[in-house]
Formats: sequence, structure tokens, C-alpha cells
Amino acid sequence: MGSKNKLKRFKENETFTNVVQPAREEVLDGFEYKGRWASFFGNDNPIVLELGCGKGEYTVGLAQINPDKNHIGIDIKGARFWRGAKTALEEKLNNVAFLRSQIELVDHLFAEGEVSEIWITFPDPQIKYKRAKHRMTNPEFLERYKKILAPGGLINLKTDSEYMHGYTLGLLQGLGHEIVYANHDVYKNEGAPQEVLGIQTFYENQYLEKGKSITYIQFRIN
Repeated sequence: MGSKNKLKRFKENETFTNVVQPAREEVLDGFEYKGRWASFFGNDNPIVLELGCGKGEYTVGLAQINPDKNHIGIDIKGARFWRGAKTALEEKLNNVAFLRSQIELVDHLFAEGEVSEIWITFPDPQIKYKRAKHRMTNPEFLERYKKILAPGGLINLKTDSEYMHGYTLGLLQGLGHEIVYANHDVYKNEGAPQEVLGIQTFYENQYLEKGKSITYIQFRIN
């Protein structure tokens, strides 16, 4: 994407009513919507997060399937989620928001128990050992998610990375967390939820064309 196009998208994001772009200092000093997301949406519906939402395809897709839930896509790259934000506005999806921030600040963005469900879709598996601290299902991230999830809240991991799938399964089992459902190839094995099969991102379609398996885990943190 050219720099001019990026700048245009950044400017357009500033005009979108469904985009929130706090400075890091604002988040750390007391984010205005932490514990008050109901005031943003104008209702008390359950909140579903997509972490590292990219273009926002999954956030928008989930919002279309579940109009009775509020969906928030989080990514630090605003030029990417511009597409999802624009689509949501064009389709008048009032249950969609996009939040430009770092994932590691998620427990500063939401209050304890404020989130009902989390989706992590096609994250960078961060295979190198020195990058493990950035792996989005490592123990430190799981503790952050636990803080903001309501009792019984679900986490969903959908990835093309066999490494990420195996790492997460092993970690969950080792820590005694509840694995609700696990599948190493959702399009060949039966039983995956419709939300997993019915929404495909741009990159997911590319992976499928290359013959890669798409894996999925749904779990709860104990």
C-alpha cells in the first residue's frame, strides 16, 4: 500500500464514528471507555473482541451473524482496519467498532469481566524462541485475557499455523485450562461452529488455495 493511500485512510479513520484511536498515554492513564463500552454502543449487549483484526473481515462477519452482540476489532495498524470500519458504516452495522491500540494493553482498554468472548484469527505464530513473548496465546497474554473476560468467557483461536495450534493446545493442557473444542482441519472434519466455517478472510482464502489446513481451538481460562 502506498504512503499516500495510507495517509488518506488514516485521515478517513478520524472521521469514522466507529473508530476509537487513543494515545498510549490515554490508555495507561485511564481510558475513557474502560468499563463504559455500553455507553459507546448505547446498549448492554455482550462484547466480543477480535485481537489483531487486520482488515476487520472477521469482526464484520461476526457482527452480521450476531446482531445481538457488540463486536470490537483491535489492531495497531489503522490503515488495515480502515476497510472493515468503512464496510460496517456502509452496511449500517451499529454493533461494530474498531480500536487502534496494542494488544498487550487490552486489560487497560476493558474492565474486569467486561468482555464475553475473544477471537484470535491468524496471528503471527512468532516461532522463534526469542519472539515467544509476542505469541498471542502465551501465559502472559492469557492472564490479560482472564482479567477482562466474564465468568465462562470463551477464547477462539483460528490459524493456519500447525505450530501455533500445537503450542497452544500443549500450553492449555499443561496449565489445566478447559479445551471446549479443538480441530486440526476444520474444513475436513465435522463439528466446527458455523462462525468458524462461515467467515473466511482474504488471507485464509489464500491459505486454502495453497492446500493449507485451517485449525481451530475454543477454550476457557480457569
